[in-house]
Amino acid sequence: MMNEVIGLLQAHRSIRNFSQQPIEDGLLKTLIKSGQHAPSSSFLQAYSVIQIRDPIKRETLAAWCGDQEHIIKAPVFLVFCGDMYRLQHACEKHDVTMVQGMTEQLVIASVDAAIMAQNVLTAAESMGIGGVYVGAIRNNPQGVSELLKLPKHVFPIFGMSLGYPAEEPQCKPRLPLSMVLMEEEYSYDEQLLDEYDESFKKYVKERKSNAREESWSGTVARKLKNELRPHMKDYLNDKGFALK
Repeated sequence: MMNEVIGLLQAHRSIRNFSQQPIEDGLLKTLIKSGQHAPSSSFLQAYSVIQIRDPIKRETLAAWCGDQEHIIKAPVFLVFCGDMYRLQHACEKHDVTMVQGMTEQLVIASVDAAIMAQNVLTAAESMGIGGVYVGAIRNNPQGVSELLKLPKHVFPIFGMSLGYPAEEPQCKPRLPLSMVLMEEEYSYDEQLLDEYDESFKKYVKERKSNAREESWSGTVARKLKNELRPHMKDYLNDKGFALK
């Protein structure tokens, strides 16, 4: 079964090259408002979004993110943050002290921000706008915090570049549905992974840009053989998260 919304979701591709056509402020506000209508745990709305217009800040962020040029050139660049700071003040308004440092607060803020951001991106794509998430914003979370003046209990989760596409990349093949959707209990089939590796290798070899010889499991192994941003634990602890 298919409809316009499902077709839009299944056609998603990350866009990193944008035309010079600007995104009007009114439209951007509509996209953010669409994000606000995403589900939120206990309706805490534990997120904030910071638009970065300043070219110097953009250049700094791009450098910290591995010199991703689209951060500089995209018509819109956003930083999505987990935000318990506002909630602390909401508690204080009622003479209540918010319990701090709970790992669950980290989970809630991260999930809320991710769901909200996906609504923003889907709304953008419905208007002919493309985008890409930038997890590399966490390469230097302390620097980002200082640059954006993030108070305690607020941390950057990812960035997002948005703009009208100047490219038409192919859609990456996803894992087989039978590897993701399970019945009653967890299951795993090695043969399905082998088959997916072959389809992924074909895609990577034949795609228009950055073609190479690599399987999906090879990509995973290359990524996960190293520690992933080990600085995040101490940074989040200092921000008041994941202490207990």
